[in-house]
Amino acid sequence: MTYEEHLDEVATLLTERFHASDEVAIATVMRAQADDFFSGHDDDPSICTQQRAVQDAKAIWKAYRTA
Repeated sequence: MTYEEHLDEVATLLTERFHASDEVAIATVMRAQADDFFSGHDDDPSICTQQRAVQDAKAIWKAYRTA
């Protein structure tokens, strides 16, 4: 998947697994992206996998979730 598709998948996983609203999921992904959480993904698109999206969703929910 592309970098953009990966970010979309992470946001989708936040809504499905953590019951975040679309707005909260997008804001959480954007906060992580602003902090360069995904910089390696942009540099190496081969890590943009479904398995990595699941890992990333868990990690950013723990670190960046908003109320």
